[in-house]
Amino acid sequence: MGKNAGFFGLGIIFGFALSRVGASEFDLIHGMFTGEDYKLVGVILTAIIVGFIGVRMLQAGKGTTRSGQKIQISHKKLGRWSLLGAALFGIGWGMAGACPGTVLAQLGEGKVLGLLTFGGMIYGTYIYARLKENNPEL
Repeated sequence: MGKNAGFFGLGIIFGFALSRVGASEFDLIHGMFTGEDYKLVGVILTAIIVGFIGVRMLQAGKGTTRSGQKIQISHKKLGRWSLLGAALFGIGWGMAGACPGTVLAQLGEGKVLGLLTFGGMIYGTYIYARLKENNPEL
């Protein structure tokens, strides 16, 4: 548990940041999707840039695991199942007003409707696991 305490702390900080910028507010997410408010778009673009830089650093060989092994990132083929999953993710995000990170922030804020979204995430993961058993190409 001690090794993961730092990650837990980073998760708390990340959730706090999501909450502070309003990423857990349905109205802000709705405003982003309708083009009425671009605040959240700036937050997402910042995350994309930081993630891009981090992945490039890992690919350059600067990233290692705790045991010192080089981190290798494999490329996943973009296919129909990836596109279907992305579409379902987007539809769920638009309907629920939350993605996996923001739903945890909603739960941390005590928003009861976040429980429904979290339940949907768990159920969707279960359905994927069941489908993957019978269809290895997923």
